[in-house]
Amino acid sequence: MAERRMFAKSIIDSDLFLDMPISSQCLYFHLGIRADDDGFVNNPKKIAKMINANDDDMRILFAKKFIITFASGVIVISHWRVHNYIQKDRYKPTTFHQEKAVLGTDTNNVYTLDTECVQVGYAGKVRLG
Repeated sequence: MAERRMFAKSIIDSDLFLDMPISSQCLYFHLGIRADDDGFVNNPKKIAKMINANDDDMRILFAKKFIITFASGVIVISHWRVHNYIQKDRYKPTTFHQEKAVLGTDTNNVYTLDTECVQVGYAGKVRLG
């Protein structure tokens, strides 16, 4: 995994991003720093726990489409390809082939799900009231 990552100001300066709580923004940065070269993170709950984020922070990132979650527990940073370009001689492909296979990119180079038949969603506890 790389030691350096970048974040595009066009994403992190957007009202959509800045309207999130600071804890959700912080979680997004920590997930991005620890992502593989394709933007996948296999331990998002561990990272959230390390920085004292809660399930609501992850839900907010999912609801605002900053991350895509998979039933396997893996997540991908939706805007990864906007944030980072890895040179071919330094690129190490992700090991999450099944998850990557169901992703496409839109015209803005943002990851999207290619199919509706994939079971996705953040599986954290839902608190009412």
